Amino acid sequence: MRALILTLALALSGCAVAPTAPVPVPETRTAPSAVPAPRMNPDVAARNFVNVVQRVEPVAEDICRAETRGVNCDFAVVVDDRQGLPPNAFQTIGPTGRPIIGFTLSLIAEARNADELAFVLGHEAAHHIAGHLDRQRQSALTGAMLAGALATLGGADVATVENAQSFGAEVGARRYSKGFELEADRLGTAIAAYAGYDPLRGAEYFTRSPDPGNVFLGTHPPNADRIATVRAAAARL
Repeated sequence: MRALILTLALALSGCAVAPTAPVPVPETRTAPSAVPAPRMNPDVAARNFVNVVQRVEPVAEDICRAETRGVNCDFAVVVDDRQGLPPNAFQTIGPTGRPIIGFTLSLIAEARNADELAFVLGHEAAHHIAGHLDRQRQSALTGAMLAGALATLGGADVATVENAQSFGAEVGARRYSKGFELEADRLGTAIAAYAGYDPLRGAEYFTRSPDPGNVFLGTHPPNADRIATVRAAAARL
């Protein structure tokens, strides 16, 4: 594990700004603050990430097994170590059907504390548990079929029908995106909390993220809505 932490810390040193002292994790849950905490130095960020994965992954897998049937719940958490990528986390399915959660180095470097990393990991795991990828694909397929059928009925040529199908698929894929994000925020809140982290403190990540606003067919809801969702979910725990 020490070698893994060292390797990750060296990679993070290319993303981080001037090192700062580690930020202690509070014992009580607090509401997101207006003043952002300083960044962690690369060594602390690497250790926090490894520790978060060790604590959150088993909780996410337990919840996945309890909430699903016939779903692969053996999460693999990976780091995209390419320099220059923007802060991002994602969930996908590997070629063998194993759910994969990925973090870019810049997101790990951008996180101000372990709670933020835990919340992001819980959020991405929640996407898999809720079956969002399959639901998004089905919505995209339905949108493509409907748009293509309408174009065909209107006498459109083959190229126009194909363009209509592409547009319909895009609209279909985005139709439930905001709802999926909020659903993942709710379940991710529980996953982070059950793993011993503070989801409210974790949600402070949204206060530093660009706000997508309430855009028609946008993929993410406004940050204020996401913070409110986390607060409501945490209050029910």
